[in-house]
Amino acid sequence: MLPKLPVLDSWISTGSVADFVATILKLGAARTSAYVCFANVHMVVEAQRDAEFRQILRGAAVVAPDGSPVAAAVHWLNPATAPQTRVAGMDLLPTLLEAAARSRQSVYFYGTTEEVLSAMVARARRELPELRIAGTHSPPFRTLTPEEDAAEVAAINAADPDLVFVALGCPRQEKWMAAHQGRIQACMLGVGQAFPVYAGLEPRLPLWARRLWLEWAYRLWLEPRRLWRRYLVTNTRFVYLLARRAAAQLAGRHAPQQLA
Repeated sequence: MLPKLPVLDSWISTGSVADFVATILKLGAARTSAYVCFANVHMVVEAQRDAEFRQILRGAAVVAPDGSPVAAAVHWLNPATAPQTRVAGMDLLPTLLEAAARSRQSVYFYGTTEEVLSAMVARARRELPELRIAGTHSPPFRTLTPEEDAAEVAAINAADPDLVFVALGCPRQEKWMAAHQGRIQACMLGVGQAFPVYAGLEPRLPLWARRLWLEWAYRLWLEPRRLWRRYLVTNTRFVYLLARRAAAQLAGRHAPQQLA
């Protein structure tokens, strides 16, 4: 399994993109009922605030550093380690689909809308005709009854996928995966907004802008009413918490040693 390092109160998996792909494929091939989270600033701050959500992150087999600030913070807070590459769900989804096609692993898409799912399947079949798509499902945007949930779990297991990609939004998808660990016999991956991007229904920010950490500004421009409060409060709090933690660590390193 990939080693993890702390960023505030979250434990983030480390390694190259190839390491993440290989680890996830191993989980899928073993039919391990496990889940993978892609941690951005919002998720790390949510884990800092909410003890229950923090435990959900800690229960993940893999917690990829989805956001550039999170990837950078891995090194800032653990300076003895090498800089960590960002491993974004939007980038890893197509990479994993290509790898799954080569290794003959099957995939299942769960979440979002029928329009998005249809567009995803169309692209995958066009570009990766050898990819085994076990099934898709767009659940209602409400809490399922126990009977509905049991039926969905049975349907997913009957489809027999190796990898289940989940797009329900944060933190709903992470809570869903944790609740279904041990019930769904596959590796689940919470990739959220990667679905409409892969489907071609939402554009991806150019690489140069992503390297400048401007993805949050682009998302804010797309959905200002929904996201302005999240980015204003969450990003500010992340910077504050990071600075406080870094200062505490620096003070600890320079504190005089106590004699026994």
